[in-house]
Amino acid sequence: MKLLCVGAIVAIASSATVLAAGPKPDVAVKTQYIEASVTIDQGIKTDTALAENCLTEGKRWLEKNRKQAAGEFKSSPELFRDGRTWTFEREYARTSVVADRYVSVLRSDFFYTGGAHPNRDIDTILWDRTANKRISIRPFFTETADGGPTMKAMLAGVIESLAKEKKARDTDTPGREWASSLSPKLLGIGAVTLAPSTIAGKSSGLAFHYPPYAVGAYAEGSYDAFVPWETLKPYLSSEGAAIFAGDRPKSDETAK
Repeated sequence: MKLLCVGAIVAIASSATVLAAGPKPDVAVKTQYIEASVTIDQGIKTDTALAENCLTEGKRWLEKNRKQAAGEFKSSPELFRDGRTWTFEREYARTSVVADRYVSVLRSDFFYTGGAHPNRDIDTILWDRTANKRISIRPFFTETADGGPTMKAMLAGVIESLAKEKKARDTDTPGREWASSLSPKLLGIGAVTLAPSTIAGKSSGLAFHYPPYAVGAYAEGSYDAFVPWETLKPYLSSEGAAIFAGDRPKSDETAK
């Protein structure tokens, strides 16, 4: 089945429509009811298998939203009056390569379908070049049970990091209600990447990424939390101990 239907204007690379400032999309679609794109950065493109994996996922995401927009355009045309369209943009960006094997990717979505403001979402991918597949951070720890010691320590580190950032932004609250959305389990703590290190080929710890609304009001924007590897050292497996070392580069801190 073709991912992009006949009637949609699809462009690859140089012929794509740029929906926002930045690199030209790798895939784009523009119709009466939707403008959407998927962009993959050059760092990812150096790994053919990873690039193909991201592009395949991105095309499916684009087509899913195109179908939804088409259905709404048919059933509720008033939503698209005066030339209004839905907008969806997805970007894949490489954030680190550890041990020349583990590639961290930040996947950022922007979408607007009407309403008071657009929305954003953030997720991550950890790619194993040796196995040519996506993996989780589980192999780097001796245990990752929900509510177990590793996840509790990880969550405590995340909350501490977020609290510092909120204090800097003057957005913290006495009861830290914002932390109630987080839980000590891999699927409840946030999207994670391996942070780069001052030591080549190593990771300085775990970086967690949160879109607007996740740990604060929409107006606060997105947040990043950092948990240094030393905090998690008691829980590292032999595989984890082999990849973590060094400090987080200042350039990575200021880039967030």
